Amino acid sequence: MSTRRRTTDDGTPLAQLERAVESALKTAKVARRHKLGLGGNNFYANKLVELRADATNAFRDLASGSVGDTSALAELIEGVFSPATNYGERGAKAKELNYALRTTWREGTPAAKVAADSEGLFPLSLLAKTKLGYLTSVGLQMNGCYASEWYDASAVMMRRLIEIAIIEAFERKGIAAKITGPDGNYVQLTELINRALAETAWTLGRNTKKYLPQLRDVGHMSAHGRYFHAQKGDIDRVRPGCRVVVEEFLRHAGLL
Repeated sequence: MSTRRRTTDDGTPLAQLERAVESALKTAKVARRHKLGLGGNNFYANKLVELRADATNAFRDLASGSVGDTSALAELIEGVFSPATNYGERGAKAKELNYALRTTWREGTPAAKVAADSEGLFPLSLLAKTKLGYLTSVGLQMNGCYASEWYDASAVMMRRLIEIAIIEAFERKGIAAKITGPDGNYVQLTELINRALAETAWTLGRNTKKYLPQLRDVGHMSAHGRYFHAQKGDIDRVRPGCRVVVEEFLRHAGLL
């Protein structure tokens, strides 16, 4: 019996992504014909989930462009592969995505540094499982900046990813009021971390408690330090902590 070829054996990441887009459109078309939704539990919904994972992995392997290009492409990928996108909008997003792949990204080749560092600072495959496009977009930018040696930018995006993960945990536990200030807005990151460490709705692991202040300090220095410029070593020292902290809070949020 023949087996389906995996996309990892099937050409360049650019070609893999183009094929995933084409397959997503075909899947949506057939599902519509059979009057089946893409957000439920059926063959077409499951197929779209597989295609979304393939597209995320293929994009991760593309050469890093500018942060703006990376963010824009991530949003288009989310639009094409999200089950919530309506039929007409999916087609429009697919056209935009294909245009970007055939112009801005046409010269892209797998980046040696991305290949060497594989998942960057945090695995995009895990962020994709949350089904939250804004998390994936932030992760793509963070990893892309790290691979491009833009270490201050990477630290700032890492700071943002940690902040989002903590807020998601508070919100999905129904205790967002605990991180809300008198003005009705969420507190700043330093106080957010203090409250996360003191929260009794969860029990944080030893490494999360250890790394949270370190991650905060690197992010603060890169964002606000007038004379500080992060080096690779600064990021590499907290790289294991990024993985531990973000994943733990996403799990407390029930997103993984």
